[in-house]
Amino acid sequence: MGKADRSRGQSARARIAAQQEAARRAEARRRALLVGASVVVVIAIVLGIVLSRVLGKTSAPPGPATEALPAGVQSAIMTVPPSTLSAVGTGSVLSGSLRPLTGSALTSGGKPEMLYIGAEWCPYCAAERWAMAVALSRFGTFSPLRGIHSSSSDVYPNTSTLTFYKSTYTSKYVVFTPVETEDVNKNPLQPPTAAQAALWAKYDPPGDTFPFIDIGNRFLATVTYNPGVLAGLTWSEIASDLHRPSSPVAKGAVGSANVFTAAICKITGNAPASVCTTAPVSSIEAGL
Repeated sequence: MGKADRSRGQSARARIAAQQEAARRAEARRRALLVGASVVVVIAIVLGIVLSRVLGKTSAPPGPATEALPAGVQSAIMTVPPSTLSAVGTGSVLSGSLRPLTGSALTSGGKPEMLYIGAEWCPYCAAERWAMAVALSRFGTFSPLRGIHSSSSDVYPNTSTLTFYKSTYTSKYVVFTPVETEDVNKNPLQPPTAAQAALWAKYDPPGDTFPFIDIGNRFLATVTYNPGVLAGLTWSEIASDLHRPSSPVAKGAVGSANVFTAAICKITGNAPASVCTTAPVSSIEAGL
């Protein structure tokens, strides 16, 4: 092989080697870009998960929507028979559950006022709402009430109950002011006014426990019966049991309703007589 041939051979090998080296560098760059892109995607996914968790903690989703009560439930609340009310009496109401107050009369629009401060997640509020609804239905009328369940992570979990949030109540005798401060997930609903918070702190210090039931600044109620009697029952089952004097539900909720009724009669001057002079209201009222 001549010198010229050797030179051409060396030149060809050099070009091939250069091309191979360029190809290796291009492949390396391509792999680096792929790895970089994969890392970016992974980082984006991780950041998305972290942000969603952070935002979920700082801004909890709204609580579940309330539900329309099954047909007949509200009617059953409003029509507990006089015979049942009389047979139950004070039922299984806890001793000392109604405490006398001595402050200035609580009124609104010239009528005595009953103030309730609670929360939709609160299991004790869940029980008291049934009793308050039965009692107040003897003095006036609620707009269609809605159904909820108490917190699933508290005592007496998932208790079937009512909510007074966005409800209306009409009565010639008494004003009912409900304040549901938080929903089932403890998100804010209705903050109490300064005046309401002051009463809460004054009569039930430190003013942050539920429920708070101020009946005309003459009586205070918090827990009047054991919420456990409602455990595992549906709205319809509870409503039905309100009409059965021997049921634990009636002994708790209707017994408490009779006590609430007597206290309301005390602040309305026994109006209406059709309610306040009947058994067992008159006898309970005499003992207040």
